[in-house]
Amino acid sequence: MIRRSESTLALWAALLGLCGVATAAAAAHLTSATSLNAAALILLTHAPAIIASLSAARNQILNPRTGVIAAGLLALGATLFSGDIALRVFSGVPLFPMAAPAGGFILMIGWGFLALSALGGMFKRVRPRDNDKTLG
Repeated sequence: MIRRSESTLALWAALLGLCGVATAAAAAHLTSATSLNAAALILLTHAPAIIASLSAARNQILNPRTGVIAAGLLALGATLFSGDIALRVFSGVPLFPMAAPAGGFILMIGWGFLALSALGGMFKRVRPRDNDKTLG
């Protein structure tokens, strides 16, 4: 059974990917908006990373709890970082003071959680299957 938080994060990641493509297209057509390239890069690299994190957590390659937390942090960080840049380009107003740096810091924390989650997945206790005949 898929938990609601995982479905919500998968939807969020898909929307980040969609916004990444739109942002890249806008950056290609607006010569004065080179900072949009950075926003598009963050969106387009983190959207699949979020989906991969959720999948790896679901399959217990990552620690399930910290894997989902890492995915959430990546989604939040990418949203804040890219949202602030896009809002500044299109309206001249920041999302809030220090939103892009806060988003970048949250992204770094998210990647750190992902590393910890991978360590947790490496050292998880493996339980034998009921029908495993090799253990006697």
